Amino acid sequence: MAFTKTTSGATPSSTPGDQPAIRRRRSQWRSSPVLGQIAVILALLLLWELASHHLYNPFWGSRPSMIAERLWELALSGHLWMHTSTTLQEAGAGLLLAAAVGVPVGIGLARAPRLARLLDPIIMGLYGLPRVALAPLFILWFGIGLISKIMMSFTMVLFIFILNVMEGIRTIDQDQLDLMKSMRAGKMYVAWTVLLPAVVPWIMASFRIGVGLALIGAVVGELIGSNRGLGWYVESSGGQLDTTGVFSGLIVLMILAMLANYLIGFIEKRMIKWR
Repeated sequence: MAFTKTTSGATPSSTPGDQPAIRRRRSQWRSSPVLGQIAVILALLLLWELASHHLYNPFWGSRPSMIAERLWELALSGHLWMHTSTTLQEAGAGLLLAAAVGVPVGIGLARAPRLARLLDPIIMGLYGLPRVALAPLFILWFGIGLISKIMMSFTMVLFIFILNVMEGIRTIDQDQLDLMKSMRAGKMYVAWTVLLPAVVPWIMASFRIGVGLALIGAVVGELIGSNRGLGWYVESSGGQLDTTGVFSGLIVLMILAMLANYLIGFIEKRMIKWR
């Protein structure tokens, strides 16, 4: 950077060498979808606000301004963080536990095809079982505390990791594995250098799918039996015919899912570079 004199003193001016970098940054900013996404969201909120004034009674569908006011009140009282942190803990713990169990189980079953064929009817039966129906049992077994909601989220996501990892292992080139065997590579070395890098995209895809399912599991558990959390707040608001409260809880859940997916996408880019 160079400095040019003006009447007010020295101000920075770009040198010819800086121009390509500046143009590159401007081009990246213009090509970024963020501005377009923000514009779409604002347009939808504006349409919602206008519709609530002219097309329907806000008692039935609330309006963005009322929701923003309610969220502000909840934030000031501390209830917003209390409910949000509770649901985040339940969904996050269930998602991570499902990954910790599902990834090694998926790798093990993919590496033991006979065992996988033997257990296939059981796995698919449990996968097809509506896990939402297990919520009353989890409340009965584990109470209305944190554990029952974590287990609910865990069961919602577990089979996503198992099945995706198994499919990822099956896509590995068998010649590459045979080459590693011919070089007398140990099982741990093969797992670290071949199996794990191959299933990273499948694991990250499982996380993307699992975020929504983990939140569903946590919310369903809170709907069945809880005294806090976003699911509890939505149910409590619905029982009082408070549509603004219901939409406030749903909006927060949507924002959590969006932020979680953004975080997973950020981590995925770093993992792809590692591969």
